[in-house]
Amino acid sequence: MKPLDISKMAANPPTRMGVAQLTRLAFEGKDLGEIWNRLIETVRRQPANAAPVMDLSVLAQLMGDQKAGAALQQGALQVQRLYRSQTAIGSLRITVLALAGVSDIGANIPLEFLLSGSDVELITLYVSPEASLPNPLPAHDVAIVALGYADGMVDTLEQIEEIAGRWPRPLLNPPDRIFKLQRDEFYALANGLPGIRIPKTVRVSRQTLSQIGNSNIAPDCLLPGARFPLIVRPVDSHAGRGLEKLDTVDAIAAYLDQTIEAEFFLSPFVDYRDGDGLYRKYRVVFIDGKSFACHMAIAPEWKVWYLNAGMDQSEDKRAEEAHFFATFDENFAVRHAAAFEALMRTVGLDYFGIDCAETAEGELLLFEGETAMIVHDMDPPDVYPYKPAQMRKVFSAFTAMLHRHAQSDRAQAA
Repeated sequence: MKPLDISKMAANPPTRMGVAQLTRLAFEGKDLGEIWNRLIETVRRQPANAAPVMDLSVLAQLMGDQKAGAALQQGALQVQRLYRSQTAIGSLRITVLALAGVSDIGANIPLEFLLSGSDVELITLYVSPEASLPNPLPAHDVAIVALGYADGMVDTLEQIEEIAGRWPRPLLNPPDRIFKLQRDEFYALANGLPGIRIPKTVRVSRQTLSQIGNSNIAPDCLLPGARFPLIVRPVDSHAGRGLEKLDTVDAIAAYLDQTIEAEFFLSPFVDYRDGDGLYRKYRVVFIDGKSFACHMAIAPEWKVWYLNAGMDQSEDKRAEEAHFFATFDENFAVRHAAAFEALMRTVGLDYFGIDCAETAEGELLLFEGETAMIVHDMDPPDVYPYKPAQMRKVFSAFTAMLHRHAQSDRAQAA
């Protein structure tokens, strides 16, 4: 495929199936091999169309082949860096331009989910330091920096930051604020805010972690007051990849034997079990200065994700999550109002999320802050009848934020 000039495609970028649609199909148990073959046939018939190649990249990742997914994405982006997603229904009212990072499918804000069924057209521009931003930019009403923080995205964020102040339309989630969400930076940002407890997080090299394992360095030299167990994870890991609890100093060597990463985040373990012995982890997103519940996962193990919590197998757990949703604004959000307000003010992003819990003392226990946390409506409504309304509430708030900024910009221009 011959590389194309993005300016020639800006008026009518190719439409892809996209991450949300393909993930839904995988979640529903559809035959991904059949979809793969259909996309291959489309590529054969339309060799200049990069959209199906981008979809093949997503499929490869969903099927567990990250290397092939990255190669397919790279090939598509050499041809086209601008894509339209199938998010809107009915009449289009505004267009949002997403500035995305060149990375895996979990590295950017899940905008296709957030805008599903809306009146907002989504155009995604993949930004890379190897290629300058198009001039002029594609027409849009609002832009949003979609990529989350990662070491590999620093140069891209800096590239956007160079022209952020001269952006012709409202630019949401400015890059300088995203830098604050790196795990150790987030600790420095949130520590000391009212009603918040956040474990100190430090970045360590493989050599330093090994020296702790050899008892040449005591943990409290890096984490004052810390003792085992410790929590370790590779830098830039997502979805719990490489996340482990090190119960003793001897566990470090075994952990390093199983990973090739060069740098890690290290923090003390906080036992956040409730009185019934279960761990409860909450995902909350902040949209335009307001908090919204996204999920509540309940599990007997400290390492909690929604998919491993067995929520679909427990009516009691689902009933508790339904109650959490129904009472969030009057209960959880009120209990942590001071913490939420301070966090939103200090982080300063238009959209971001947190994973959190509650301590026995009633504090908000923060695990991480991120813009690219998965937020979706794929859970089957026959099992989770309370979820569609809650996620529609989240999606509507996100769409309303985009409209508010677009209308404000138009009013100023009038």
